Amino acid sequence: MNVKKFLAVLFLFSIIIFSRTAFAQVNYSDTKVDDLTDVQIRQLIQRAESMGYSDAQLEQLAAAQGMKPEEIQKLRLRVEKIRKQDGSVSSSEQNSSSNEQSQNRNQSNERSYSNQTDSTRKNNLNKKDQIQSEQDRKKQEAETILGGLKPKIFGLEVFKNDNQTFEPNLRMATPKSYIVGPDDELLIDLTGDNEANYRLKVSPDGTIRLQYVGLISVGGLSIEQATSKIRSAMTKTYAGLRTGRSNIAVNLGNIRGIKIVLTGEVTRPGTYTLSSLSTVFNALYACGGPNENGSFRKIQVIRNNKVISTIDTYDYLIYGIQKGNIRLQDQDIINVPVYETRIEIVGEVKRSALFEIIKGEMFEDVLQFAGGFRTQAYSAKVKVLQNTDKERRITDILNSEFKTYTPRNGDKYIVESILDRFENRIEILGAVFRPGQYELSKGLTVKSLINKADGLKEDAFLNRGYINRLNSDNTLALLSFDVAKIMDGRETDIPLQREDRVTISSLFDLRDEYKINIQGEVRFPGEFDYADNMNLEDAIQIAGGFREGATPSRIEVSRRVMNSDASSITAKTADVFIVNVDKNLKLQGDRFILKPFDVVSVRSSEGYSVQKQVKVEGEVLYPGIYTILQKNERISDLIKRAGGLTPTAYADGASLKRPGPDKSTTKKDKNAIDNKEENDKKLMALKRAQESGAKDTTSAVIEEKLIQSDLVGIDLKKILSKPESRVDLILEDGDNIRVPKQLQTVKVTGEVLNPNSIVYAPGRGFKQYLNGAGGFTRNALRSGAYIKYANGSVEASKSFLFFNNYPKVKPGAEILVPRRAERERMTAASWIGIGTAFASLAAVIVSILR
Repeated sequence: MNVKKFLAVLFLFSIIIFSRTAFAQVNYSDTKVDDLTDVQIRQLIQRAESMGYSDAQLEQLAAAQGMKPEEIQKLRLRVEKIRKQDGSVSSSEQNSSSNEQSQNRNQSNERSYSNQTDSTRKNNLNKKDQIQSEQDRKKQEAETILGGLKPKIFGLEVFKNDNQTFEPNLRMATPKSYIVGPDDELLIDLTGDNEANYRLKVSPDGTIRLQYVGLISVGGLSIEQATSKIRSAMTKTYAGLRTGRSNIAVNLGNIRGIKIVLTGEVTRPGTYTLSSLSTVFNALYACGGPNENGSFRKIQVIRNNKVISTIDTYDYLIYGIQKGNIRLQDQDIINVPVYETRIEIVGEVKRSALFEIIKGEMFEDVLQFAGGFRTQAYSAKVKVLQNTDKERRITDILNSEFKTYTPRNGDKYIVESILDRFENRIEILGAVFRPGQYELSKGLTVKSLINKADGLKEDAFLNRGYINRLNSDNTLALLSFDVAKIMDGRETDIPLQREDRVTISSLFDLRDEYKINIQGEVRFPGEFDYADNMNLEDAIQIAGGFREGATPSRIEVSRRVMNSDASSITAKTADVFIVNVDKNLKLQGDRFILKPFDVVSVRSSEGYSVQKQVKVEGEVLYPGIYTILQKNERISDLIKRAGGLTPTAYADGASLKRPGPDKSTTKKDKNAIDNKEENDKKLMALKRAQESGAKDTTSAVIEEKLIQSDLVGIDLKKILSKPESRVDLILEDGDNIRVPKQLQTVKVTGEVLNPNSIVYAPGRGFKQYLNGAGGFTRNALRSGAYIKYANGSVEASKSFLFFNNYPKVKPGAEILVPRRAERERMTAASWIGIGTAFASLAAVIVSILR
């Protein structure tokens, strides 16, 4: 057991050591929050939120990366300020939940360590690898989130980019300046009168042995020089070379390797074996380039203890020119010294980074390195934060000083954005042909601005216009003027100022929108725009003309009263005109001219009526749809027209469904009424049923039946025996009479033990059918049981003293037992309240008796 504990402790200790080393690789101890721009802080917040980090976790992460506590406090204040400006909220709740999750994970890990056995130690090693990969992931997240706080050194990522190489092209033609050395392989091709091919390797002493020619020393010579020497040596053997009848070509075969030493401020100093075609950039890429303290502007190539080339990588990084990128030779030394002057530029520039400056360069060169200003940059002045011997200071550089200002080491230049305001903007709105924003030119006035906007519209309100103007303290001022007098020159024109907003109102903006309303027997009733000189016939034509049942006589036009006597009880509220027009809307006689807001009502003809239909189905001789012949036609008349009842008809179960007329019928029928009142009655009945206890699944059925049922309880047997009596209802449009066959069952539903349908037996009572369904349940409201007959009528049970009087049961009826309303249980507070009330009552009684 002690061995297990020791392994667990050792495992945890290794994890802690690894996490510390992993996070120590990035150090943000020198980060100054005051030097960060709002854009950088916003990017930091966005990156943290995208990675799921809250503000508190962000501070912990910054502390883990070496940021000083006072800088973390400044960072917290900056984040809060940015969030208030942007209207965002910190995710502290997410932080708490993540802490709980991490605690749960730690507890589960501790339990797993305490319960591990010998057979699971291999799995623990795998877990160790997983935790290490998790630490690597966290390190990458930290660099991703906090990467914007630490400025990037320009050019550093070029040599650290794994997707970019500077390997030399080995398949190109041999450069003429290539220096031949030991282990190079020379390909000698002799063509013409003499044909020969030689593949010769340069010996360590720099010679080659050529057949029939002998030894030739080529070491240290360029390819061009070696070719000339080989030609002159072969001329003695091959006479065709002297006369030009033969030619010789010398190329490289296998290329030798050379030893290059990289020293100074490089990422991985040491000795490297490279191809003999390699250049300085190939060597820099092989070693990872200069480190954070290395110079990118003064990289030296030393050969035979002499500096033969000084390379400025900015020529390549910025302009793409490889100045001084010479081909290396064996034992060359590349030295990267430390930088001398390094500055930082941030803000509205195209490339924010740390740049290295050499002697003679000015701030104008710094801007060029940064790619110049962005579109929104404030280029008139640049702020620079400088380090003095004792403290820091801030300086402004005017654009006239860009060419003469000499950067100093440690300078940080901040390029701000321009103000979100216009120096010469004015605006005109309203009844002009081209409203919008305009340039404030010198001497611009209200009249000239209106002319710039192509003049006033015809509907312009000429009595008054106004100017919204900003005072010197940015408070609003309002100036009014007479538009007509300004345009005619009768008033002095008003000179405009920056950010003035001139408004010319329209006549339509200053009054209600003129409408007329046409209702009644027209094809498209509704509201229509009013026009001057609009007469009644015009309005009816705009509304689609008369309907078939409309009467052109007695058209009513109601008009608003403008000057009514408010103190009179009998004061007029509207003027009403009765007007007759031609049915074909012909122009004849004097026309009735409408005014705004008139209401035109077109009536129906007196004797006009649309057909109304009813339906008979079930046990009649001729079921189907019938048209009502007269207004007082009754149910008995309809049954006679349908041929009467069949022998199997059950008259007591006949029902009348009266859903009311369709919407299409309502539009056409002048006598149709809205069915809203009937629906309101059904909703009231539903409410009463719910109050009485209908709250379960049975109540859902009750709700559906209460709302959807349109049955009217009728007694067809009595109707046929006494036609035109009170129970013989007058038919209405949409009525549906159904006469069923002889019914044989009674349905029992609701709060019974076994809801089902029971065979009807004459003489069996209400209670017996309930017993046939198993009797009442515990939650049944017995006194609320009722029966619904096949014809749609409903009858409830009645009680007198201790006796219940149940309704008579008929074939096809349905017995429903509702649910008792749920009662709230008495809580302790309720019992205490009752006890307190009784105690108070007892105290009152005692005081009275005394």
